[in-house]
Amino acid sequence: MYEALVVLSVFAFAYSVIATRLARGVVNGAVVYLAFGVVAGPLGLGWLDLSVGSEGVRTIAELTLALVLFTDASNANLAVLRRTLKLPRRLLLVGLPGTIALGAAAAALLFPHLGIFEIAILATMLAPTDAALGKAVVTNPVVPATVRESLNVESGLNDGICVPILFTFLALAVDDERAGAPMTLALRLVAEEIGIGLVIGVALAAGASWVLRTAGRRGWIAEPWTGIPVVALALASFGLAQLTGGSGFIACFAGGLTFGALTREHKHAVLEGALGSGEALSLVTWVIFGAALVGHYAGAVLDWRVWAYAVLSLTVNRMLPVFLSVIGLGVRTNEKLFLGWFGPRGLASVVFLVIVVDANVPGSATLVATVVATVVLSVLAHGLTANPLATAFGGPPRPPEPS
Repeated sequence: MYEALVVLSVFAFAYSVIATRLARGVVNGAVVYLAFGVVAGPLGLGWLDLSVGSEGVRTIAELTLALVLFTDASNANLAVLRRTLKLPRRLLLVGLPGTIALGAAAAALLFPHLGIFEIAILATMLAPTDAALGKAVVTNPVVPATVRESLNVESGLNDGICVPILFTFLALAVDDERAGAPMTLALRLVAEEIGIGLVIGVALAAGASWVLRTAGRRGWIAEPWTGIPVVALALASFGLAQLTGGSGFIACFAGGLTFGALTREHKHAVLEGALGSGEALSLVTWVIFGAALVGHYAGAVLDWRVWAYAVLSLTVNRMLPVFLSVIGLGVRTNEKLFLGWFGPRGLASVVFLVIVVDANVPGSATLVATVVATVVLSVLAHGLTANPLATAFGGPPRPPEPS
């Protein structure tokens, strides 16, 4: 444990020194984190020998995603979002189910040895997109605001929506007695998790925002403490929603939107520290992914069918449903293609993968190998193309839109 702590700490220090310089190029943080994890893991120097099934790895991955969702939602431009709500709504209500359906069809063709529920689990794990991996796009002012905010909202909500769907398929895969009424079970779980998550996220954020505004006006919050409340609020939203049967990820994104809308006066100050914490947790999560998953399952991903599915997952399975879902909204062809391509798979898929490994699902070796290959390919492909394609798509830099 102490050796891993030293390795992670030294790497975090070294990366922080050159982070700004790297952000200007084509190699983003996740690419570097993942590469270091592979080098430091069993495939390389053997400094990090971590078990993906451990409770600590799952906790770190979940809390990382929760904090990133909260802070990204808090930074959303609600004025733009209100004007373009139809676009993310189509992406979530039409594009997301289409992605799961195409993913299941591709898995049935490439992996005939998997059962129907294992196929559904694989498609669901790789349906949500990653706000953190897409940050170079959703924060780039040269990309039109409607595209940026739509991608941000989609990535913030689709993983929370997929959580109850995933657990439904997991329950059906490991318990055949519950296979009699899968649709009823799925609808109930989806409604409960989304509803409870929304209520808890909005309620906690509204209360916390009032407290912070009051404390700020009276000068009660000292400078070193300004970043703590947001981190605490994000983790509390996640924990309480999970504890009460809701989706902690939905709670974090809904809470972040509410907090950002109600905390305008001091929003930048209180979010700055939380953004740093999110980056630090992301670094640790991606290094662990490289060491614990890529390192241990490298042999399993050599199957050509795994890579064929990974390519389909990032292209046809994602881009076709997105393209079709926004027909009639006045979206230009280049914007449809841009929206479809920038659906990176990252933290949500990693969290789902850890959950599936813990559940001992039949056919889990194929599921793990396929998700690992898809996420690795996504980190490389989307990481290397984010800045160049965003600049080419958006044209000359433009000033940021008013909040």
